[in-house]
Amino acid sequence: QVQLVESGGGSVQAGGSLRLSCAASGRTFSNYVMYWFRQAPGKEREFVARISGSGGITNYADPVKDRFAISRDNAKNTVYLQMNSLKPEETAVYYCKAALELRGEIPYWGRGTQVTVSS
Repeated sequence: QVQLVESGGGSVQAGGSLRLSCAASGRTFSNYVMYWFRQAPGKEREFVARISGSGGITNYADPVKDRFAISRDNAKNTVYLQMNSLKPEETAVYYCKAALELRGEIPYWGRGTQVTVSS
């Protein structure tokens, strides 16, 4: 079992920055690939960023490349999302997800943290 708790959301003006955190329970955190997704009102949940268990490989959705950075601290069982140059259209609930990336696996999700970007 893995429990995920996001934090760090809030309200910011366009062009501002926020740093999200996702704290994970469990003793095998480094085995899990970690993700950030977001879901805006009336829209489907979408992929934002991914980081491998060791932290050596990262992937980003095209809209956030060069502005967002995902990182992890396996000693603290925490994954981060640094978000810079935020845009109003990025207002959403941001979720973290943990997965071993095995066939048929059911991943773990947090409950999300709200990010509101005003123009």
